[in-house]
Amino acid sequence: VQVVESGGGLVQPGGSLRLSCAGSGFTFSNYAMSWGRQVPGKERELVASISSSGSSTNYPDSVKGRFTISRDNAKNTVYLQMNSLKVEDTAVYYCYANGRWTTIRGQGTQVTVSS
Repeated sequence: VQVVESGGGLVQPGGSLRLSCAGSGFTFSNYAMSWGRQVPGKERELVASISSSGSSTNYPDSVKGRFTISRDNAKNTVYLQMNSLKVEDTAVYYCYANGRWTTIRGQGTQVTVSS
């Protein structure tokens, strides 16, 4: 039972990245999924969430209009498209599978926005 993130890296301000998160060992389509990020010394921030069917998404104001979460249940994968990246988006990004009784978190992927 795991989720594995990929797609992080170094990007210039204003650039884009797409993160992917592949789930395995559980019924992916039964889980709401979300992305969060954390910077050392700061609280973890939820940046996007999507319902199990993909019909509903939510974003905080800090990323609304720039980040888009989507999922492909046939591929057991959730994505985070990040556009117009800012230096303050630099963080480790984590994928979460949110079930009724448990939450599965990945190992994280580093996103660095710097010129």
